[in-house]
Amino acid sequence: MPVPYRPLIAALALGLSLSSQAAVLNVDVGSQLPRIDLVKAGTHHYLRFMRTPSTGASQPIDIWTREIRFEEQGGKRRMRIVQRWDGVLPKPSVRTFDSWFEAGTFRPLTHQRVSEMDGKRVVEGFVFAPDKVTGMQDLAENTHKDLSVVSNEPTYNFETDIEFMQALPLAEGLDARVNFYHPGGSMAPQRYSFRVTGSAAIAGPGGPVDCWVVKTDYNRPGSESTFWFAKGSQQMVRQESPLPDGRVMVKTLID
Repeated sequence: MPVPYRPLIAALALGLSLSSQAAVLNVDVGSQLPRIDLVKAGTHHYLRFMRTPSTGASQPIDIWTREIRFEEQGGKRRMRIVQRWDGVLPKPSVRTFDSWFEAGTFRPLTHQRVSEMDGKRVVEGFVFAPDKVTGMQDLAENTHKDLSVVSNEPTYNFETDIEFMQALPLAEGLDARVNFYHPGGSMAPQRYSFRVTGSAAIAGPGGPVDCWVVKTDYNRPGSESTFWFAKGSQQMVRQESPLPDGRVMVKTLID
């Protein structure tokens, strides 16, 4: 089924490029995203756990807090996403992420990570530019100061994909092609396909939620992750990702 006509026209008007196959939407960094108004200030919490289908056992990993803010930075209104991971598996740990963006387009500007476990503290900082991602030079203790990853096109920040997906025109049959990079990761920036494969009602914090079902293989054929985004708000309600050992990583919305 093709993507509904109105979202496609809106995407064209906003500078997003569509292939001859109407369902494929190439999302370019700097474009005004069709549903960016759904990305609102506020805080949500997710539980992450490992599920073993063969036994039915579940093992908690952490509580994941994601907060969206809109603040002034250098005289400009910016979007800021702050994350905190309070972990229990494999050991007690705390990780915090701090990411800044151009409001309205989701163009990433900077990204910082601080990880603490077993009394050790690791600091990482990155700067996004149109042609590369580099280590943040003025961040004390930055373990990635020498990083320089070239990209043939501007890239989005993969560590804020959940909020980014909220801003897309999710609809039956949509195939969004997005250039993502995980800051400091081993994979070079590249386009990933996120396909809306249908609808489903699943359990949410307040009862059943009617969702869009989105799938991606992260460019690793043979293993697909599945997301459920609430229709209306497009808030992610759940994600399931199979692992090579047969377990499934689950992220589920708490509030």
